[in-house]
Parts: sequence; C-alpha cells; structure tokens
Amino acid sequence: MIKIWLEAMRLRTLPVSLSGVVLAVALAMSRGDVRWGAAALCLLFALLAQVASNFANEYYDYVDGIDKKGRAGFRRGVTEGDIKPATLKTVTYATLGAACAVGLALLAYGPWWLVIVGAFIAAGVIAYSAGPYPLSHHGLGELAVFIFYGIIPVVMTYYLVTGGAIDALAVNGAIATGFMGVNVLLVNNIRDVDDDREAHKTTSVVIFGRRMATLAYLLNGLAAMSFLAPVWLYFVLQPLIEGGTAWNYLRLLPLAIYLVLHVATTVKLHHGRGSALNPVLGATARNMLIFTLLLTAALLL
Repeated sequence: MIKIWLEAMRLRTLPVSLSGVVLAVALAMSRGDVRWGAAALCLLFALLAQVASNFANEYYDYVDGIDKKGRAGFRRGVTEGDIKPATLKTVTYATLGAACAVGLALLAYGPWWLVIVGAFIAAGVIAYSAGPYPLSHHGLGELAVFIFYGIIPVVMTYYLVTGGAIDALAVNGAIATGFMGVNVLLVNNIRDVDDDREAHKTTSVVIFGRRMATLAYLLNGLAAMSFLAPVWLYFVLQPLIEGGTAWNYLRLLPLAIYLVLHVATTVKLHHGRGSALNPVLGATARNMLIFTLLLTAALLL
C-alpha cells in the first residue's frame, strides 16, 4: 500500500518544486544572509502543494474518464482499483490543507498579502485538473507549470528568505526554472498524446503535435540557460574583471553539464514512444535538480 501511495505522489516529478526553492535560496545566500526558517517552510509548502496537485490530477482525471487501465504512463492507483476514489479525494484535500497551514506559518516572515498568493496557489492546484475549465485539458498546462513551478516559487522564496528583496537575478532564475519545469510536463504529454486525444483532453501536444512539442522541449532547455546569463555574468565575469583567476570559469560547469544532459534526453524523447518515455520524464526532472544543485555549489564557492 505504501508503494501505491508513493506512486500517486509521483516522486520522480518532485524535483520540479524542489529545484525552484533551492535555486532561490542559493541566489539569496550568494548576496547575504538567509532566513533559514522561511527557507524550510517554503520548501515544505512547495512539496506539499505539488503532491496535492499530483493527487488532484489523478483523482479528477479518473472522475472525468481520462485515465484508463494499462495506460502508457505511470500506474494510477485509483484507475487500477488500488485506491478508492473517495479516499484519494480526502487525502488530496488533506494534503492541500496541510500546505495551506504551512503557508500561514510563513506570515511570520512576510506581509498579510501572502494569504492572497497562497489562495491563488491553492486554487491553481485544483484548477489544473478540475473546475469549469481545467487548465490541463485546454492546452494551458505548460503555462500553469511555468507560473506555479517557476515564477511563483523562485520569486516568493527569494522574497521571503531575503527579508523582502526581489531583483533581476531572482526573476531570471524564476523564468529559467519555469522553462525547465515545463519540459517535465511536455514529456508527460508527449507520452500520453494518443490516450489524451482519445479522451478528448486537449493538451498542447494534441494541438501542435509531437514534433513541435519535441522542438519546444529542446528550445526550453536552451532558453532556461539563456535567461540565467545575468547569473553567469555576475558570478563569473565580474570576479574576473575585478582580478579573479581562471578558476572562476569552473562556475560555468553546471551550464555545460546541463546542456549535455538536456541534448541527450532530447534525443531519447525524439525516438521514444509510450511507456519508453517514463525514464525520460524522470531524467528531465533529474537534469533540473542536478543543474540546480551544481549551480548552488558554484554560487557558493
């Protein structure tokens, strides 16, 4: 039973929410002190919100008849009969409630309007898969991921852990994180395109086709590194201009490693079909986390 619930949590995708918070904290550390209490709460909130979103996606896709037994994607416990729908619904909203409780605790580190941001995130968790206009059913899933797993977590974490700062490094880091996060969803939607088309679920891949989605995947990774150019300029070139050594170029290593990994997963995405893309989805999230951890180390050298 534990394995079933771990599958429902979709652990392979959790690096998406983890990476945004880690990157924001790393950028904050590079400029000064970090409020570690706020950082810990931001990380817990991000993980709980994503798990709640994953639960909600599984539950509402089952209710809408989108998922079916033997699907190409990862096993869905409620669809296969391993989890009762009512139980999954209860756990979904309990997890979302826990995320909201953590969000309220963040008021100790920020202003009252954080409640509005938290309510927007909570609504997004459900609106992604449910409601009168489910975002993931109308080609808006990637936009939702870009906002909720890129812009919001990086900018808001940075704001909270620095005591109220927002600058170009945080914004560009948020955009880069959003592009990398979108790629995880693109792999998911490329893998499921036939099932989604049959179920009348209109994802971006259903609209634009597999070839365009694969090209978007490649370009997203390149765009992510491009938007981090201010980071490279600030932490590599500026020290060199001020008298640093060639060792500063080692800070470009995360960029090189990510690009190599990204091209490799793009090739696998191009050639893979159906369940063969499950490892590519995990690898895409892994690339994102590896890059974030390496960048964190490079920023703190």
